[in-house]
Amino acid sequence: MGRAGATFSKPLLCQSKLLCFSLFYLFSALFSAAYFSFSATRCIFRSSPFDPIQSPLFSYPSSYGEHKHSIPTTRSSCNSPVYFSDYFDVFDEIQQILANSTSLGLPPALRYNQGNADSFGGSFDIQKRLSYFDYSDGEIEIEIPCGFFKPFPITTSDRISMEKCDGVVVVSAIFNDHDKIRQPRHLGSKTLDHVCFFMFVDDATLNRLHYQNLISKKSNSYKIGAWRIVKVSVENLYQNAAMNGVIPKYLVHRLFPNTKYSIWVDAKLQLVVDPLFLIHSLVVNENVDISISKHPFFVHTMEEAMATARWKKWWDVNGLKIQMETYCENGLQPWNSNKPYPTDVPDSALILRKHSFATNLFSCLMFNELEAFNPRDQLAFAYVRDKMKPKPKLNMFEVEVFEQVAVEYRHNLKLGGAGVVGPKLKRAAATSDLFVNGTCGKCEGYLLSMWGESHD
Repeated sequence: MGRAGATFSKPLLCQSKLLCFSLFYLFSALFSAAYFSFSATRCIFRSSPFDPIQSPLFSYPSSYGEHKHSIPTTRSSCNSPVYFSDYFDVFDEIQQILANSTSLGLPPALRYNQGNADSFGGSFDIQKRLSYFDYSDGEIEIEIPCGFFKPFPITTSDRISMEKCDGVVVVSAIFNDHDKIRQPRHLGSKTLDHVCFFMFVDDATLNRLHYQNLISKKSNSYKIGAWRIVKVSVENLYQNAAMNGVIPKYLVHRLFPNTKYSIWVDAKLQLVVDPLFLIHSLVVNENVDISISKHPFFVHTMEEAMATARWKKWWDVNGLKIQMETYCENGLQPWNSNKPYPTDVPDSALILRKHSFATNLFSCLMFNELEAFNPRDQLAFAYVRDKMKPKPKLNMFEVEVFEQVAVEYRHNLKLGGAGVVGPKLKRAAATSDLFVNGTCGKCEGYLLSMWGESHD
């Protein structure tokens, strides 16, 4: 009964081809969005998906806001992916290298100038600094200036802990409460027992941590999650907080004299890949001394210098001009395809080092230039790299890789607007451009070559 009147029809959703297509497109888009949102391996690949992962290392109070104001990335492709081996294979190989340090092939150690001076770095003039660039004749007995002409004011217990770190160290710094302390993520099960994490801070930063109940000032030592917090008394160092940060950034080999590898992480970054993976894939496997990201926009040093002046990343525009003219006069050339590097400008927020002779020499020479001019290390990078001998073997990896191994956050907001990047000094009216009215000075040849107008 009733069979004659029974009819069979397509489900309502399938009666409209347009509707079916729309739903298919919607679910495909949602799947793609979910994949690219939650996948952390668009530019990095692991041989095993079962690497051990650590749970969160520290619970912050909600008022601290350690994950606020992250900077989104827009790159959805990768031209040079990085491959990570199995975690335990990486761990075993690095432990073997550290146990047999002769496999690093380290030449005799650098010798450093000793003595006292009015500044931490000694304030050497250009001719004196130039005299230390060439060690190609093996004159290892020459002593090079490399900071520490004043004491680096930390506690004895911190100094002892730093000297005990004899393998891999991850280093960062926050001065003048400029950033927040963020915990590394996705660490393997053995990493914290074999990798040191040190964060250098000043009183302003320490006071904020105490105010947020992250530390107790009654303690003789401080630790927040993975990071050992080292207080630096900066009164007798530099007036500029960024320059104080340059000390652990470029003199890490002197602060940690027994360490074989180091990773510098700007405090605006949060590592989201185990540091052992980074050292293994970007340094050991590449057989290099230093691994650093390319700049996302610039290839010429002068481009970075002009941007630094125009966007007021450094307060003394005339000083920037003097710096660039000094470098042009002493051989700085714009990037070209004949150079064995893909760019002259790095993103120095993340630096991976093997502590070799050439690496340590590069770090000392860089520090001397930064003290002589300003802490904008991208401006001195190519000048030091191209002029020094012997040169460190360098891996300048793709920006996409940088964006996959670290999350970048904005600096802490200060009352009254952007933080001051230099001392408030009265100075002659300086334009926001380095070279105006055709006054290229000693960099005219550089600029003509950079712009493709040279007729040499």
